[in-house]
Parts: sequence; C-alpha cells; structure tokens
Amino acid sequence: MIADIPPQTQLVFDNLPKATAARLIKLRALIFDTAADNPAIGPLEETLKWGEPAYLTSATKSGTTVRINRHKKSDGQYAIYVHCQTNLVERYKQLYSDVLTFEGSRAIVFDVDQAIPTEAVKHCLTMALTYHLRA
Repeated sequence: MIADIPPQTQLVFDNLPKATAARLIKLRALIFDTAADNPAIGPLEETLKWGEPAYLTSATKSGTTVRINRHKKSDGQYAIYVHCQTNLVERYKQLYSDVLTFEGSRAIVFDVDQAIPTEAVKHCLTMALTYHLRA
C-alpha cells in the first residue's frame, strides 16, 4: 500500500512543472511498491534531504537513501539519486546501460516524455534499498 504523500513532499511536487511532478509521483509509487515486495526492506521513512523527497530504510537499516527530484532544474528530466560513495550506479550501468541513462556515480536520469522502464528501475531500487545487506 502506498502511503499518502506528506505535506512537505507534496509541496516539492506542487512547485514543479505538472509533467515532472506526475513522473515523480509515479516514481514514488514504484519506490513504495518495491519496498512492499521485499520484507527485508521494511517500512520506508519519507522525508526531505537537501529539499528533495527522500526514502530511508530507518526501521531495518537495510539500504541507502534514495532521493528523487527534477534533474539539474531541468523541466525535461528527473532522476533517482543514491549516495555517491556506493557502487550502485556502477552496478546499474553493468546491468542496464542499454535501458537506463546515468550521470556520474549518483543518478539514474529519465526524460519526462518517456515511459519509466519499470522492471529495470524496480531492480535498481531493490539494490539500493537492500544495499547494506550486501555491503
């Protein structure tokens, strides 16, 4: 079950272009669905980090923080961000370089006008939200 959007997160979405906000809300739902599918992840804490919606595994400490937001203040792109000192983006590149676009060691970048590759993204989210179980 997807939690109601907290007011502070809704405020972030309300201050974005409608198309970008809609994509981020879909991405948020995918994050909660991914967590619900894996009991090792446990409940997520939704908060803001650096003014961006952030999802933490506070109860289980199973994973690293996942953040979502517009990418570099671009109306045409949005991203999933993970901690840059993990090896997650490198691993994502090995698995999904033909399906996903990456930036540096911290982001998966999406175009607002393209569909989210759901299965690949869910796998990447699972890897992030269970990162400490393998690290």
